[in-house]
Amino acid sequence: MSSAGDSLWWAPRAWVDGRWQSAVLLQAGDDGCWASVQSEQPAPPHAQVLPGPVLPGLVNAHSHAFQRAFAGQAERRENAHDDFWSWRDRMYGVALRLSPAELRRWATRLYRELLRGGYTQVCEFHYLHHDTDGRPYADPLAMSCALAEAAADTGIGLTLLPVLYERAGFAQPNLREDQRRFATDVDQVLALRDGARAAGWPGVRAGVAIHSLRAAAPASIARLVERLDGDDAPIHIHVAEQTGEVDDCLHHTGLRPIAWLAQHVAMDARWQLVHATHAEPEEIEAVARSGAGVVICPGTEANLGDGLPDLPRWLAAGTPLSVGSDSQVSRAWPEELRLMELGQRLLRRQRNVAADPSAYGGATAARLFERCLQGGAAAAGFRRWGLQTGARADLLLIDAGDEALADLPGDACLDALVFSSPVRAFAGVMVGGRWAVPPVVRAPGTGP
Repeated sequence: MSSAGDSLWWAPRAWVDGRWQSAVLLQAGDDGCWASVQSEQPAPPHAQVLPGPVLPGLVNAHSHAFQRAFAGQAERRENAHDDFWSWRDRMYGVALRLSPAELRRWATRLYRELLRGGYTQVCEFHYLHHDTDGRPYADPLAMSCALAEAAADTGIGLTLLPVLYERAGFAQPNLREDQRRFATDVDQVLALRDGARAAGWPGVRAGVAIHSLRAAAPASIARLVERLDGDDAPIHIHVAEQTGEVDDCLHHTGLRPIAWLAQHVAMDARWQLVHATHAEPEEIEAVARSGAGVVICPGTEANLGDGLPDLPRWLAAGTPLSVGSDSQVSRAWPEELRLMELGQRLLRRQRNVAADPSAYGGATAARLFERCLQGGAAAAGFRRWGLQTGARADLLLIDAGDEALADLPGDACLDALVFSSPVRAFAGVMVGGRWAVPPVVRAPGTGP
């Protein structure tokens, strides 16, 4: 039998309602959600006293788990030119050889790393479905099950997004031979979604994804959207990541990718535009009017040479934002937020580009964190998220013993976490009221 203290924690400071609050008492219910979150409370004798400040966990809104097997192996140039498209060809070689067991092994490793990096939910943009010869497995959910088992092995929450992927490009009606494991039509995508929901995997939600405008025909997109009427689960799509993709879309449709979506799809808050790196002001305005969100993956976008988004305009438009680890070259959200801001500083030769002097005391990290906290919830299909009653009982225990965080004013903690590169940011990670990464307590300033 568990004691009352097993579900009651007291933190000296916690990020509640978009700001640091003191003496926060948190109680988890039997359903794994927060039953109570109260500030300015004395620590009851039976509560577990946490040795540092706590944050809500963030959602990793865009992940390809299988690409963890490729991370770090594409950082050499053997020909005259190297770009996203040549990287993609090499990545396909990894995709062609992984079995369900190998996918589970790599995903388990990845999900452990993501937890330590401060993510408590991951959205899997999942298109690696079939056997190595391109034929469906006897169980069509074999690769989905590998991801669900990895999530269960580690304790991270999972939003599974089976992907519509039916052609190699705007003018190529079929897939390339090295894309054979990805092939799906509308019926298969919905069957994979329904199968994941029916499987009853603990902690797993399911929506859908469309790989990109180049990889799905307009008629198929329309058919999928029609059949999603009444389903409030998220819908993700890669869009406008590369200038080559934008040019190709213009050539074949007469419109830029985001403009095409805005004109042909009734986007709403379910929609998550992944990357949206190359967006014109009128496209940003159209997305903002629709209520759709944007998922930025700074580590991958830098690694692949994608370019930089118009972050100030997305922020000013009020568009829901979130971050993702994508190709897994970066697996911690503080690094993603740091790259998001530093890229803008390099581009504009300014500082604190994402900050708003009228909000969060002008703190850059706080504004980005809070926007991604709320945007990530929508990307993963949650109505409530964070340290609030009714949300899943997730939290991150900040490692107050890390020297990068020592001797700071209290309101600078989040800034230092993002911009001062602590060696070990989080001393413990909780998901659903259980420690997925058990707390490790060190005295301040003792080092890693």
